[in-house]
Amino acid sequence: MKQSEIIANIKSKLGINELNPMQKSVMECRTPDMILLSPTGSGKTVAFAIAMLSALPKPEGKVLGVVIAPSRELVMQTFRVIRDIAVGYKVSAFYGGHSMIDEKNTLSQTPDIIIATPGRLLDHINRKHVDLYTTRVLVLDEYDKSLELGFHDEMKKVMRTMPNLSRTILTSATRLEEFPDFIKLRNPATVDFLDAGSKPRHRMQIVEVESPSRDKLSTLADLLNSLDNGKVIVFVNHRESAGRVYEYLHGQGFPVGLYHGALDQNDREKAVDLLNNGTTPILVSTDLGSRGLDIDEVKNIVHYHMPLTEQTWTHRNGRTARVDASGTIYVITSEADNVPEYMAFDRAYAPSGHSDNPIKASFATLYFNAGKKEKISRGDIAGFLMKQGSLSSGQVGKIIVKDHSAIAAVPADMAKSVLSKVADEKIKGKRVRISLMS
Repeated sequence: MKQSEIIANIKSKLGINELNPMQKSVMECRTPDMILLSPTGSGKTVAFAIAMLSALPKPEGKVLGVVIAPSRELVMQTFRVIRDIAVGYKVSAFYGGHSMIDEKNTLSQTPDIIIATPGRLLDHINRKHVDLYTTRVLVLDEYDKSLELGFHDEMKKVMRTMPNLSRTILTSATRLEEFPDFIKLRNPATVDFLDAGSKPRHRMQIVEVESPSRDKLSTLADLLNSLDNGKVIVFVNHRESAGRVYEYLHGQGFPVGLYHGALDQNDREKAVDLLNNGTTPILVSTDLGSRGLDIDEVKNIVHYHMPLTEQTWTHRNGRTARVDASGTIYVITSEADNVPEYMAFDRAYAPSGHSDNPIKASFATLYFNAGKKEKISRGDIAGFLMKQGSLSSGQVGKIIVKDHSAIAAVPADMAKSVLSKVADEKIKGKRVRISLMS
């Protein structure tokens, strides 16, 4: 694929008018193999997409490119980016929690590019649903996390099925001293931007919030009530704690969502979607949410619990101050906490429990029980809400269309009125059940 075409698609499909220095360096790298090191939120997905697509031949009805990522959330994020850029190529995503039947059906026409978690990709290989013998380019995204999560054996088996690679790209936000023996690199170039440019720390304020008691719930509530409107992620160390904090905040009337590994995939996707679209601008999360999630414009991070490692601290904080934005990191401490040496506070803060512009749910979310497989598009839903729901184009928020469902954000104060107008109407001649998500 020509680089000029890739860049044009990035501008038109993703709205990125100029590549950053890291992305330009990746685009200019001509070595067959590459190691890309760059901070979280710096645009690595777009960078390796350029490197992969520029090395692919025209579609040939066989697998040409494979991206392996350690989590289903990262797979979905990467899929959305590459699908939009790779015009003319069929792109498929495989991950646990997704319908195996739907995935098998997408393989009735061989994809040109596959984006997958290691386990689900190996499952398709073992079932002989897919043949990777023709793969030319392999990307291992966040390869350090893959090895950390115990995918070593699965990745080794997957890579044995790709003997004809002409380019291998490894990406990470963390340096790895050595690579497993199954990763065969040929004099790779290292594009290292971990210490370059505007460091996120310089765009962060690290703030200590002292809690008078070991139970920090009331201090957390006071803090959230003191913050101006914007997205907040509250990090805790355990699933049980996440549930407890969520229930408390929900009971206090905060617009809050919950994210941890014990939730099923639909609930996890819902939590991220409703955070992104402004329905629940507060998210309580374990460290599962510190990497790989596609979340825009997080204004504040709250450490309800002390991070267990310095790397965890770094990745939690990496959810804010992304690209050139600024962010504030709040650490709630009590007498029971041992504050790690790597934490350096810029100031202390005693929350008043009041804000002139408090955090609020700006949008509500409508759920549609039809999606791509029923031939419903984002444009169809936007037009439907404007025509039947009497909304202007500026009032229609984010729309996400999945295989068999879709969601759309509408102004919170108009949601019930819009629902009453559209509930009995058809979309493209189809009767679709529409409801308010909670």
